[in-house]
Amino acid sequence: MYSLVLKGGHPLEGEVHVSGAKNAVLPILAATLLTREPCVIRRAPELSDVAFMARVLTSVGAKVRIQDGAITVQAPRVRGFGDYELVRKMRGSICILGPLLARLGEAQVSLPGGCVIGPRPIDLHLKGLRALGARITIEGGYVCARAQRLRGTSLFLGGRAGPTVLGTANVMMAATLAEGVTVIESAACEPEIVDLAHFLNAMGARISGAGSPTITITGVRELHGAEHEVIPDRIEAATFAIAAAATRGEVTLRGSRPEHYHAVLDKLVEIGAKVERRLGAVTVKGARRYRPADITTQPYAGFPTDAQAQMMVLLTQAEGISLITERIYESRFMHVSELARLGADITLEGSTAVIKGPTPLSGAPVMASDLRASAALVLAGLVARGETRVKRIYHLDRGYEKIDEKLRQLGARVTRVRD
Repeated sequence: MYSLVLKGGHPLEGEVHVSGAKNAVLPILAATLLTREPCVIRRAPELSDVAFMARVLTSVGAKVRIQDGAITVQAPRVRGFGDYELVRKMRGSICILGPLLARLGEAQVSLPGGCVIGPRPIDLHLKGLRALGARITIEGGYVCARAQRLRGTSLFLGGRAGPTVLGTANVMMAATLAEGVTVIESAACEPEIVDLAHFLNAMGARISGAGSPTITITGVRELHGAEHEVIPDRIEAATFAIAAAATRGEVTLRGSRPEHYHAVLDKLVEIGAKVERRLGAVTVKGARRYRPADITTQPYAGFPTDAQAQMMVLLTQAEGISLITERIYESRFMHVSELARLGADITLEGSTAVIKGPTPLSGAPVMASDLRASAALVLAGLVARGETRVKRIYHLDRGYEKIDEKLRQLGARVTRVRD
C-alpha cells in the first residue's frame, strides 16, 4: 500500500493534459459485451478501475487487450455470470448487467461495491430492466435477471437524489437490443451518458435525446464492432482547476471541455479566481484573496458532487463563512474530520458543511476514505505548510491517472512512498 507525501506552500504553475473520463469509459467497456465483433476504445485512462473492469470483462469470456492508451475488446462468446469477488469491489461493474441480459436473455451479477460514501442502491437499475420485461430476483447476494425477449416501453428513472447515471446507462444498453421503442423519462443528462450513446450509435444502435431528460431508444436486432474515443474527464479537470486556485498558482488545462464543468469554473470566478477559456485550453489563475461561497451539489449541469470535497479545501482559504450543501450522497463529508487535522474550521449541520476562513493549514498524516476525499486531502497538502502524508491512496489511483506525476510537472513537491 502506498501514501503520498506532500510538502505544501508552492503554487502550481504550468500545463496539464486531462485524461479520458473514468465515469465514461467504464459503461462503454461494458457495452462492448453487446456485440461479437471487436471494439476499440481510445483515450482510455490508465486507472485501477479501468484495469479492474478489463478483468470483469475477461471473467465473462471477453478477450481484452490494453496497449498505448487503447483497449480492444472482443466477446464472441460470453457467459452471464458476474463473479462476486470481482463485481463487489467496484460499483461501475454493475454495468455488465444490462448488456448480458440483452445479449443472452439472462444474467447473474453480484451486487456491487465501491467507495463508502453512503447508500447507492441499484433499485432504479432493476426498475428499468423490469419495465423492459425482465424477471429479477436477489439470491445470495446476486441479481438474477431473465427475459425471453426484452420489449421497449416508457419508463421513469427519477430517484430521491435525481436521475441515476449508472441506471440510465444500464437500461439504455439493454434497450438497444429490445423489441420496439423504449423511452426513458428523467434520464441522467451527464456528458458520460452522451458519450455512451455516441458509442452505442457507432455500434449500430438507434438512440436520440441523450443529454436531455428524455432518451429514446429504438431496438435493433444486433450491434456490430466500433471504434470510439472517450471524452476528457471533467472531474479531473475540475480538480486541477481548483488546485490552481487553492495554491494561488496558474495552470492551463489542455484537452478538457469547459462546458462539461462550467458550474465549477463559474464558482471559481465568483470567489475571485481568474478563468480564461481559449480554443482547446482553460487557464485558471489564483488570487491573493477569495470571497466565500454558497454551494449546493446537484445533478448535471449543477455543481458536481464529485468536486465538492476539493472545493471545500479552497473555501478554507476564503474570507468569511462558506456553505456547502450535499444533495446527492448523504455520507460524502467523511473528509471533514481529516481536513480538521490540518487546521480547517468546518462544522456539519445535517447535510450542510459550514466552512470558516481563511484558516492556515499545517501538514499532518491523514487518511483517505474515498476517491474524491483523497483528491481533497492531496489539495489540502498542497496548500498546507509543512509535510502532509495522505494514506490509502489506492482510492486516488481508481480515478486519477498518474496524479502525482502530473502534480510534479506543475511544480508540486509530492512523492509516492510505500507504507
